[in-house]
Amino acid sequence: MRIGIINVTGYAGAELARLLARHPEVDLAEVTGRSAAGKPLGAVFPHLAPLGLTVKAELENVDLAISALPHHTSAELLPALVRDGLRVIDISGDFRLKDPAAYQRWYGIPHPAPELLADAVYGLPELHGKDIPGAKLIANPGCYPTSAILGLAPLVAHTERDFIIDSKSGISGAGRTMKLSVNHYCEVNESVMAYGLEGHRHQPEIAQELDGVLYRSTRERGVDVTFIPHIVPMTRGILGTCYARLKADMSQTELMELYRDFYAGQPFVQVVDIPPQSKHTWGSNLCIIHPHARGDGRVVVISCIDNLVKGAAGQAVHNMNLMLGLRPDAGLEGLPVYP
Repeated sequence: MRIGIINVTGYAGAELARLLARHPEVDLAEVTGRSAAGKPLGAVFPHLAPLGLTVKAELENVDLAISALPHHTSAELLPALVRDGLRVIDISGDFRLKDPAAYQRWYGIPHPAPELLADAVYGLPELHGKDIPGAKLIANPGCYPTSAILGLAPLVAHTERDFIIDSKSGISGAGRTMKLSVNHYCEVNESVMAYGLEGHRHQPEIAQELDGVLYRSTRERGVDVTFIPHIVPMTRGILGTCYARLKADMSQTELMELYRDFYAGQPFVQVVDIPPQSKHTWGSNLCIIHPHARGDGRVVVISCIDNLVKGAAGQAVHNMNLMLGLRPDAGLEGLPVYP
């Protein structure tokens, strides 16, 4: 099976190439990147030189494409590929929100292909695994939402439906393009910065998916999400701290059983007895979760991922595996790098 990466020149694209290069069941056949078209991939990323690939301007002959294009650009290019019958996984946010009005509000332009939103499958395998194999277009979740949704999904039907999410991310989440406040060394080193207090585009994504979990459990809707992201001076990783109030108190044992039952059989979610650190997921496709019952009706959930793997490229490979009928963990078996 020939796989192509659209826009290999960003962090997510490079991470995709790294993961697909060692995949036992597929062939990374083509990569694109218009700014680097015609160059050997090794000239752009020396660590990928052994792949022997040349960066192209456009894909030519692949069976499935994974797009790491930025928002807006993705929605302009991918619809033609989908209409031509190519199966596509999109890492951008362009097909995650089902409501085109919400997309326009949070992304600043009318959606270029609203007719595809209903058919695009939100690619969080732990929640939508049954819908992914037959999908033509997968909307890979955002990195912050992956951590937050997985951290809170087991709890939704048992809470007052008002969630506070405090998420901290490494600076690679901002991409390779220089932005003074989020990836300039002198600005981020030895500093922690909150942003998006007026609203962040990942908030409606989180709310949409938690609301879906609630509906599937209770046939009711209506969640309230307060989401505040932070940049911390590390390269990779997301640590989310999520807060919820229970309808009825639970013991720590009951809470752990709830989470372990919810994620039974999911290869990339580990429910652990002590709070994880972001370093515990570095380089892996794991989401490590620790729920903590405070004994006062409140629950605090710590959820950690590598933003470039489970939060982007690794999740895309997981989705690809499901679409192609392969083992879910094919090419993703590696343990985290520590320290």
